[in-house]
Amino acid sequence: MAKVYHDKDADLRVLRDKTIAIIGWGSQGHAQGENLKDSGLDVIAAGRNGSAALKRAEAAGVRVMSVEEAAKEADYIQILLPDEVQGKVYRESIAPHLEEGKILGFSHGFNIRYFQIVPPKDVDVVMVAPKGPGDLVRRTFQEGQGVPCLVAVEQDASGSAMMRALAYAKGIGGTRAGVIETTFTEETETDLFGEQVDLCGGVTEMVKAAFETMVEAGYQPEIAYFEACHELKLIVDLIYEGGLMRMWNNVSNTAEYGGMTRGQRIINEESREEMRAILAEIQSGEFAREWILESQAGLPVKKSLEKIESEHPLEQVGSQLRSMMSWMKKK
Repeated sequence: MAKVYHDKDADLRVLRDKTIAIIGWGSQGHAQGENLKDSGLDVIAAGRNGSAALKRAEAAGVRVMSVEEAAKEADYIQILLPDEVQGKVYRESIAPHLEEGKILGFSHGFNIRYFQIVPPKDVDVVMVAPKGPGDLVRRTFQEGQGVPCLVAVEQDASGSAMMRALAYAKGIGGTRAGVIETTFTEETETDLFGEQVDLCGGVTEMVKAAFETMVEAGYQPEIAYFEACHELKLIVDLIYEGGLMRMWNNVSNTAEYGGMTRGQRIINEESREEMRAILAEIQSGEFAREWILESQAGLPVKKSLEKIESEHPLEQVGSQLRSMMSWMKKK
């Protein structure tokens, strides 16, 4: 069983005399930074001078600096930039100011796992990764609750790296819900696998394939959209709220029987074999190399695939149908 930490296991006093720099005041950055500030910790927002993100930080009463200035002043440097830019920013603006005893923090392990960032041996390297988007991290904190987090220590130069990471997790509200211990390798590899096979890659291909199959058989695209895409949210919400059995118990007997007897014909041994192949690419670093080269080249494949996806009939029909849904216009 995984080790889980709670409020009683973390002490904010560990970071009371530390200055924490949030590098990247985006979705996670603003949430983590504002929660830390509300927890009584000293926070700096770092990014591009004059950016809209830093203006929001200033409005929230947080000191703002360039990345280089923040890295120089801070004791705990939390890097929350996109994966593909972290390495460059680290080498140019952070590494020169990583003095002995400082703490280098992350919320995703990609750049450590794949050696795009190689910290000196005399700093702590830790991860606190909320398992929810920034808006949820902020909202639940303000409500006196929290979002579960993962915590990992890659390098314990001080001998207190875990306590420092847990104090950070407590500062953002994570220990209120529970913080699960992991490793940088486990977090990175499972995160990439989930994105590619299930959450982002697998589900979108399944939705498109189901839509295309019904349209090819002569059904109206609007009806196919509702069945292949629109109703997916209802099912996912039920699973999210109470697991698979809550979902099965809340659909019709016809749906339950049909799903249980036919689902394994869709996700079959051939599908599982391809999943294993994708996991092997992640573990070997093959996917990381491909993504790093793609980023360095200016994202030509990503942009081309986005164009193709945007032109899919599912997107055209979906846009028309969503215009009929008044509750979506409010968002």
